[in-house]
Amino acid sequence: MEFTAGGRLEVRITPSDVGKRVSVRRRAETGSEAGKFTDAVGVLTSWDEGVLLITRRTGETVRIPESSLVAGKVVPTAPARRRGLPAASFEELARVSARSWQPVESAPLGDWVLRAASGFTRRANSVLTLGDPGIPLDEALIRVRSWYADRGLPAYVQTATGAEGTQEALCAELEEHGWEREVTAELRVGGLAALGDLDADVERVRLGRSVDESWLRRYQRSTVPGPHVLKVLSSGPSVWFATVPGESDVPAAIGRCVVDGRWAGFMAVEVDPAYRRQGLATAVMAALARRALDEGASAAWLQVETDNGGAVALYDGMGFAVHHLYHHFRYSRSS
Repeated sequence: MEFTAGGRLEVRITPSDVGKRVSVRRRAETGSEAGKFTDAVGVLTSWDEGVLLITRRTGETVRIPESSLVAGKVVPTAPARRRGLPAASFEELARVSARSWQPVESAPLGDWVLRAASGFTRRANSVLTLGDPGIPLDEALIRVRSWYADRGLPAYVQTATGAEGTQEALCAELEEHGWEREVTAELRVGGLAALGDLDADVERVRLGRSVDESWLRRYQRSTVPGPHVLKVLSSGPSVWFATVPGESDVPAAIGRCVVDGRWAGFMAVEVDPAYRRQGLATAVMAALARRALDEGASAAWLQVETDNGGAVALYDGMGFAVHHLYHHFRYSRSS
């Protein structure tokens, strides 16, 4: 990072830059790191009473005493888009991904949507926070907690960071109100035609419109697939299920794709450990991509948790790049 002007470190940010993406350098004031420089990049979410709050792309909030600043500047809100990747706003992708994984029950709170599906996955049991709740945040979060408590569910709020128009400020406010970030995932985008052109044994892949008992035996997200699970899995504008038969009644590999206009979203790609390194995940993705291309889609997206190293490597190799990160915050403060 370059902070210098004429060889001098400069602090070129002020409280008026709250809401902008910044890069800062600070000197540790206490402890074993005292006197050492550390850098932080993220959205400046507040600057009050001599303390800066910077929310990083990861959703982590960093508190920095103003007195420790030695340099700082405003930086571009998002990195340059990589050639060949589909262009999309955060809100477009958030709405597309929400339509691909719909809850059993939902309720509006201003522009927010409270979603529940008997606890099956955080995505279907969290608040979609696009827009404004229409009431002060304190009151909105109380209503959220009450709504989920009435259903015997933990209260989760879904947010995003790392792209233009994402919700770093909301992440910081949630932490201030006693919510903790529990899990982080990447939303990645890629070219659909390139995915369909992958060299893969797609002849082994069977595609269908409905989920069957065999597919569910391979699916790892639910041990007892009740009606709520089937409803979520079957939701979306145009849903396809992929199966690669194995030697038993449990498939060797499965996958799911939802086609929604120009977008094809890929989910639930799972391979039996005994069949790994045979290209089955690639075959599932390619077969689903070809079907989505037939329906007029041109762009691909998927979600992968940041700590899933195997899946991250797989999707890197397929040309997917991170568009933004999304997080689930859970209320944790004792009453």
